Amino acid sequence: MTTKSEPQPASAYPGLTRLPDPPEDDEDTQQQRPHVARIDQTLRGYYHHVLGRDDVLVGGEGYLCREASEARQSPRPDCIVALGVPIPPDVIETEGNGYAISEIGQPPDFVLEVASETTARRDETVKREQYARLEVQEYWRFDGSGKGHYQSPLAGDVLLDGEYVPIPVARDADGMYRGYSVSLGLELHVAERQLRFWNPAAREYLPDLIEALQRIAEERAARRLAEARVRQLEAEVRRLQGG
Repeated sequence: MTTKSEPQPASAYPGLTRLPDPPEDDEDTQQQRPHVARIDQTLRGYYHHVLGRDDVLVGGEGYLCREASEARQSPRPDCIVALGVPIPPDVIETEGNGYAISEIGQPPDFVLEVASETTARRDETVKREQYARLEVQEYWRFDGSGKGHYQSPLAGDVLLDGEYVPIPVARDADGMYRGYSVSLGLELHVAERQLRFWNPAAREYLPDLIEALQRIAEERAARRLAEARVRQLEAEVRRLQGG
């Protein structure tokens, strides 16, 4: 009898094993969450809504392993992008609860880690070796802490002949770091401790959905305030007119 903590067959997709839930994050790694959430929502919005692709998995924080049985000894990337997956992405997320390469049929094209004090050294050493062995085409690191957890706020590697080779990352005069992801066809820009994705074909940044929702909320609040002020002025005019 299998326990809940061990890999289990997924009922909705017999060919996919449900990976175990990862352990709870500690307080240090929880500080990464705002960055991870922003990156995740930006890339999901781009592939699923802007491009309308239903064969691209954007996910993360679950186990990434070669075989389901190896999950507990495998890394848990903050963000992964897998292009052209043969299994519906929502099935991989909900039923697979992670990413088993042997069952999905291909490794992710892109993995990104967000720095924290407790994970930074492993991200730059152990995980770099793990992702190379798992044949992840590109491995990127982003440090938005402002505390220098990584050697650079932005770094990336591309897999060549089974080994990672650094991707060129430039630093502009204004202090912005930028590098190009061939896998995504996008530039990664880091400025003011934020990671943005630049689409060189459209010459614009991918929409930041969290920022967009914040702007909508602010605009609605301002509109409600203006409408209340108008009603107040109208009431004052009626009072003065004796009505």
